[in-house]
Amino acid sequence: MGFALPDHPSGLPIGEGWRTDLDTADVVFPYDGTVVAQAPVGTVVHAQAALEAGLAVVKAVGKLSAARRRAILIDVEQRIRANTEELIELLIAETGKPRVDCTVEVSRTLVTWSAAAEEVAQLHGETVPLDLQESGVGMIGFWTRRPIGLVIGVAGFNYPLLLASHKIAPSIAAGCPVICKPAPATPLATLWLADMVRQAAATHGAPPELIQVVTGDPEVGHTLVSDPRVGAVSFTGSAAVGHQIARDAAPRKTLLELGSNAALVVDESADLAKAADAVLRGGFYGNGQACISVQRVLVCAPVLDEFVGILTARLDEIVVGDPRDAATRVAPLINTASTDRVLGWIESAEKAGAKVLHGGKAAGRSIEPTVLLDVPETENAWCEEIFGPVVAIRSVPDLESALESVNRSRYGLHAAVFTRSLATAFKAVEELEVGGVIVNEVPGFRSDIMPYGGVKDSGIGREGPRFAIEELTVTRMAVIRPE
Repeated sequence: MGFALPDHPSGLPIGEGWRTDLDTADVVFPYDGTVVAQAPVGTVVHAQAALEAGLAVVKAVGKLSAARRRAILIDVEQRIRANTEELIELLIAETGKPRVDCTVEVSRTLVTWSAAAEEVAQLHGETVPLDLQESGVGMIGFWTRRPIGLVIGVAGFNYPLLLASHKIAPSIAAGCPVICKPAPATPLATLWLADMVRQAAATHGAPPELIQVVTGDPEVGHTLVSDPRVGAVSFTGSAAVGHQIARDAAPRKTLLELGSNAALVVDESADLAKAADAVLRGGFYGNGQACISVQRVLVCAPVLDEFVGILTARLDEIVVGDPRDAATRVAPLINTASTDRVLGWIESAEKAGAKVLHGGKAAGRSIEPTVLLDVPETENAWCEEIFGPVVAIRSVPDLESALESVNRSRYGLHAAVFTRSLATAFKAVEELEVGGVIVNEVPGFRSDIMPYGGVKDSGIGREGPRFAIEELTVTRMAVIRPE
């Protein structure tokens, strides 16, 4: 069964039109390796052209009225909604994620665009009482928010439509043109989204250069993020790449949504059935390729055996198979290199003393849903981001030890705690060194309107339309002494 993929103009949206003077590369369906499309591959020359075109419209985009920016955002949301089923099929084809996860991605994308439209009306400043100091007596002061300039948005492969939307929609809301660079493996959804944005821009009298897309290798990315004329760089991806981008972009603003190895703590008082259900729901969605999927589970020793029993009894519920099938929950990873790496980490953990409670091996092109017990903290399967359908469990003597273990990680994006104790919940919120603490739900819970981001090696800055718009604007202070 093949894919009937939607049409969009050939090439890359650069400048006023679409550039076709470029090579193409295969886009492969991860489930069986078949080629589903040919995607344009940009070069440094294309990146430079996009930069010049984007910089040329910074003033024009910055002068778009709030009403016009809002109208564009609403228009895009309506276009996405009208093409929901086609987008779901497109995401399955290029990411290989199960249908259920691609459906959620499109749903969350709709929320992101509508929320960005609502936030346009909230973009305002304040007056400042300058006469608090003697030198300011008789003066008027106020500040406004102004667009930061050209934005470079670099997105990961795992949620290409949603991640691109979290770069593009807040940029438009803030009055900034944006150049988006999708992951090489998953460019199709971003290209189709850019076409819809350009159609909306044309409808409402905005320049097409409002949104441009450049694909290509790391040299293309370096060209984009290192240009000193860029206002801000927003990146979602691995910690190593994000750190390099921060160095390349300095001193310009960078928003970095990086990796993690999200922890879930099971307190003695927890509802163990609900905690186990959270691991099943939160450890394997998106084939485990989510930076806030459950990877580390810390269980207080008195309830370890009961928790493990409940969890392992249900693991066979997770269907491994074709992502086009509505029942499938785990399908192949994005490519064979990722699969080989994850299987290698599992093997290394087992050699270091971990016990494989379930899975641990390949199932065709997929990896079986895997649960490991007693993985040493120095093993990659525990201390790094595995980005696969693997959950590692460790016993801890008490809650204090669990929280300390969570905080020993170099990452800090989201963590969860399951407990019936309000005191424990507040202790976790107070002490866990992460960007978000989720109580009695999966660490992968994310409302697209909340501030989302991490600490430590998980990044800097916050997404969610309201917070991203603030990041992509700068305050401009006005001080007036009337004649």
